[in-house]
Amino acid sequence: MKNFTHEWIEKSPWLLIGLVLLVISVGGLVEIVPLFFQKSTTEPVAGLQPYSPLRLAGRDIYIREGCYNCHSQMIRPLRAETERYGHYSVAGEFVYDHPFQWGSKRTGPDLARVGGRYSDEWHRTHLDNPRDLVPESNMPGYPWLANTMIDPATIVPKLRVMQMLGVPYSEQQVKSAPSELAGKTEQDALVAYLQGLGTQIKTRN
Repeated sequence: MKNFTHEWIEKSPWLLIGLVLLVISVGGLVEIVPLFFQKSTTEPVAGLQPYSPLRLAGRDIYIREGCYNCHSQMIRPLRAETERYGHYSVAGEFVYDHPFQWGSKRTGPDLARVGGRYSDEWHRTHLDNPRDLVPESNMPGYPWLANTMIDPATIVPKLRVMQMLGVPYSEQQVKSAPSELAGKTEQDALVAYLQGLGTQIKTRN
């Protein structure tokens, strides 16, 4: 009877597809649903704050310029990774990221803990022309960022969306945001974003 049932399932393509989908669905629910109730995946790590208006603008420039195509922001818990980049990434670091920038492509180094590793001036030079600092780099330059001013009027709608997604911005933070971006360039914003990455968990030297 057992062999007959197994053979019958294999000879019925639609039944086999349905059973495979059922198994995948149940398995996925069992693995994914509990994550929504674990504090380690839903609560921010100690010291984590929502992005400042300048850093939020910088994150959007990071996404717009496609930086995630070459740089991941996820350090795996493997010795080779932690020795090179620092403490492995934890879910609580990304609760205010919408969308998160984990990625898996590493044409360039992982940036999860790049914050504070280099000076602002280093980042500015690197963005203008990476080969001035890393001769073998194949990263393109982004010199126009230094000459492109941020429009302060664009930040309030972004903060409102973040509020809708559960990021705890206060009304005062939203109202004062445009003044924080006045006179800032896109390069200023991107450098501010990079300088904050991974600083909630101390990196290893």
